[in-house]
Amino acid sequence: MDNPPASEQPNFRYFDLVMAAFVTILLLSNLIGAAKPSYIVLPDGTQWSFGAGVLFFPVSYIIGDVLTEVYGYARARRVIWTGFAALLFMAFMAWVVVSLPAAEGWNGQAAYEQVFGNTWRIVAASMIAFWAGEFANAFVLAKMKLWTRGRHLWMRTIGSTVVGQGLDSLIFYPLAFYGLAGWPPELLWQVVLSQWLIKTAWEAALTPVTYAVVGWLKRREGVEIFDTGTDFSPFATRH
Repeated sequence: MDNPPASEQPNFRYFDLVMAAFVTILLLSNLIGAAKPSYIVLPDGTQWSFGAGVLFFPVSYIIGDVLTEVYGYARARRVIWTGFAALLFMAFMAWVVVSLPAAEGWNGQAAYEQVFGNTWRIVAASMIAFWAGEFANAFVLAKMKLWTRGRHLWMRTIGSTVVGQGLDSLIFYPLAFYGLAGWPPELLWQVVLSQWLIKTAWEAALTPVTYAVVGWLKRREGVEIFDTGTDFSPFATRH
């Protein structure tokens, strides 16, 4: 079915739960995992660096794919803006908590500042990268669904991830960590490339899960939405 007008919108049972999962993973992956570089040892003995958040952040893109595929671009846009607002509040809260004077006898302030002291920069970079990457991901997936007439879901999810995750990684890491101690340029660009490859590989590896979730939700919600009449502007307030 085409994307119906606002007056005929169905009452989805699981949309709010999918949105909550998306925002939760987005916040935790940015707060806990984004600032720590880790590594794996390659067969030749060299170390290949990657950002620790890559282990969980791609799940938000998979959920984004599910949102766009099942509920349409317009509802995915609403969720993306919700995630954007949550990141903004997280940045504000981190700034307030770090800025408050520590109680006498508490010796955790230095460690707290080390972990959260540059949160403003990380979150600002994350917000820009998230906004660009998620909207690109949703746009490409929705357009490819129209072009393929709903066929080849694997092609749409992986193709949209290549674009969306590429933009996300290319924007986030240079903005967040360029010039900081422990992030020389060669490490920075190695992490950018590894993030892109690992995230895309995650998407491909979890394709069977995406198929299962999408199929289950479509059956339970009773919809098959094509964005034929959708306004694809990120700033549109109507379908």
